[in-house]
Amino acid sequence: MSKQALKIVTIGGGSSYTPEIIEGFIQKKLDGLLPIKEIHLVDIEAGKEKLEIVGGLAKRMVEKAGAEIEIHLTLDRKAALEGAAFVTTQFRVGLLPARIRDEKIPLKYDLIGQETNGAGGAMKALRTIPVILDICKDMEELCPDAWLINFTNPSGIITETVLKHSSIKVVGLCNIPIGIVNKIAKLYETDAANVSVEFSGLNHFVFGKNIYVNGKEVTREVIEKIKDGTEISAKNIPNFSFPADVLDAIGMIPAGYLKYYYTREKMLADCKRAAAEEGTRGEVVTQTEKELFELYKDKELAIKPKQLEERGGAHYSEAAVNLIDSIYNGDGKIHYVNVRNNGTLPELPDNTAIECNCVVTHRGALPVTVGKLETSIRGQISLMKAYEELVIEAGVTGDYAAALKALTINPLVNDSDKARAVLQDMLWANQDYLPQFSEWFEKNPVK
Repeated sequence: MSKQALKIVTIGGGSSYTPEIIEGFIQKKLDGLLPIKEIHLVDIEAGKEKLEIVGGLAKRMVEKAGAEIEIHLTLDRKAALEGAAFVTTQFRVGLLPARIRDEKIPLKYDLIGQETNGAGGAMKALRTIPVILDICKDMEELCPDAWLINFTNPSGIITETVLKHSSIKVVGLCNIPIGIVNKIAKLYETDAANVSVEFSGLNHFVFGKNIYVNGKEVTREVIEKIKDGTEISAKNIPNFSFPADVLDAIGMIPAGYLKYYYTREKMLADCKRAAAEEGTRGEVVTQTEKELFELYKDKELAIKPKQLEERGGAHYSEAAVNLIDSIYNGDGKIHYVNVRNNGTLPELPDNTAIECNCVVTHRGALPVTVGKLETSIRGQISLMKAYEELVIEAGVTGDYAAALKALTINPLVNDSDKARAVLQDMLWANQDYLPQFSEWFEKNPVK
């Protein structure tokens, strides 16, 4: 990539996560690794107030650091995209009220309510797919050579949508693998650079094997630590232990989100408890965000506040900014990202997205093959990929049958009557964000 001054665009710029990525960009500019000239923070009218607040903090952060980066705030996505080298996405269609619905409606049907898994995750994808494709269409016109770095959840499904339905170069991000690496490093009191984990699977359905710390293979040691109660999951996932006998059987480290599948009934009970007591995760985050934005308003604040760690976005900046650094500089470092399969996992179609270790160069993220999956994991991942493919089909075309099939086979639903009931309930609750389903809404009036 030519070493010209960089224009970077962040869509969803009014997000509470924005100080994370701004902090990372500042450091890369000061280190001489990314010649960033301008960052455009983009949002929609409903997010204008938050954009102005977080944008003000971003400007103060840049000024305090002496980084000489222009921060632009805009609601005009097309104007921002023109000539961009990198575009990052971190938006939420329907904002937090939509997330709360995704969490609460499934509970009515005795199903787990979670923003990226099960029925809630499917609905979040259905809302998001039309928007990401509109963004890609604008990019194809205004910055066709730009890289899209997607952090918008469900990241694997959204990344695969772009891979299948756009010409834009895309890499999907999740902070879960890098969070696991950092927690293992903390366990062994070493730097994360001294930890190596071979990740393989799908976004929020990924497994780590062949764990090395300071050159020593410690996979079994880490499994034993987890069995003894050591927690390596993200803060937004309930602190339940994985079944010890399952960990022994598979011989791998499941990402924290796998608790929803391996301990489904326990997680469902906790979702119900939380909704009745402190509120769903979305309701908790709503309060956290109010507090964060009050902090962001402080004209004396010119650094990322520590309280942002409670938001659940730890290591986002580290993952996103280091990935852009590696693409721009072609340094060949290993990253844990979502990319086209292309035979890496032979059980899955080549044109689908997987989450794995990749060598990152100017060409993008090149998957590292880590061998065959354990039989039960292979079966789980094959089923989950079929679910994801059906969600994408429904999200692109508005095909109700595809959406129904997706939920029917999803392990967190897995019942045709419940799938039909929760799907129809959630479709109607999200009608304003589902233009692709307009024909279905016309044919199926609310009873």
